Amino acid sequence: MPTVLQVLPSLAGGGGVERGTLDISRALAAAGWRSLIVTGEEADREEAEAAGARHAVLPVARRNPVQAPVAIQRIARLIGEEDADLVHARSRWPAWLAYHAARRARRPFVTTFHGAYSTGWPGKRHYNAIMTRGARVIAISAFIARHIAETYGVEPGRIRTIPRGVDLSVFDPARVGPERIAALRDAWGVPDGQPVVVLPGRMTALKGHLALLDALAEVGERVCCLLVGAADPAHAGYRARIERRIAALGPKHSIRLTGLCRDMPAAYMLADIVVSPSLRPEAFGRVPAEAQAMGRRVIASAHGGARETVIHGETGWLVPPGDAAALADAIRQALRASASQRERMAAAGQAHVRANFTLEGMCRATLDVYRELLPGSS
Repeated sequence: MPTVLQVLPSLAGGGGVERGTLDISRALAAAGWRSLIVTGEEADREEAEAAGARHAVLPVARRNPVQAPVAIQRIARLIGEEDADLVHARSRWPAWLAYHAARRARRPFVTTFHGAYSTGWPGKRHYNAIMTRGARVIAISAFIARHIAETYGVEPGRIRTIPRGVDLSVFDPARVGPERIAALRDAWGVPDGQPVVVLPGRMTALKGHLALLDALAEVGERVCCLLVGAADPAHAGYRARIERRIAALGPKHSIRLTGLCRDMPAAYMLADIVVSPSLRPEAFGRVPAEAQAMGRRVIASAHGGARETVIHGETGWLVPPGDAAALADAIRQALRASASQRERMAAAGQAHVRANFTLEGMCRATLDVYRELLPGSS
């Protein structure tokens, strides 16, 4: 029974790193393998165990070069005690520790490159490059695969492109009853008779909220706009800017800041249009894929992973990032589409996700990478 050790700072946050770790843990358990998750937080234990993993707490969460030798020794010892066959790192500082521990224990080392990390300060490129040290380097999109090859010179033979996957048992329109949609409509005060435009994303400038508000100023039809996402204490000033921009728009549109939503499938079903106007390229960007799985029309910025998840004119629209006029034009096109056009686009989007971006496919491809490095495993 092969054992895979995954290492990351924490399971908190619910982002791609954390979700991917738990998804693969469940897939390992389903395949009859053992899963071991190492984080720096005791609070992660319950979630790890619910995903079928044994959880271990080691000092991997906070960058501390002074403590690194001890952390490496403890990871190497855990590898031996648990008889882990392979080590999979998903974040840079834990990867530095796990890489040396895996070498010491003579175990294969795999990384997942979750983002196009910045290289702004001296030494940052070297720090990032640990994510290219894997015997296999998993890229979560073709965009990231190109970034790895071009920026760090990783040979194509070591890169495996495995897009993030949508859980179609959750993001399925047939599974969202009208009562769930009505509950959100009531909670958010969505007026009857207005098209609903939804932007899901944390309240940070990179998500493009202000670009959407600028676009709405140019859209002739009255809409309800829902900005769905948790506030970020580190970006309190940004929320204030959004509120000022909403006030400047006046009563033309109904605009709501909903805060965190724990029922995103219902939020997508409430939407007529889902917008993902990120100002910087996203490594993958789960919003367009999830929204298409729910049969929603999607408008996204034409860069990063969105250029793979959205087929312009077929499953949605791609617009230049930060271009409010182009975004407004795409919103008008979406609002004015005929019923047959909407149905055709919804079907195309769902088919695109099912063919390319499913959780099942992501898990199967990741376990295939493990099997490449563990001959004889089943």
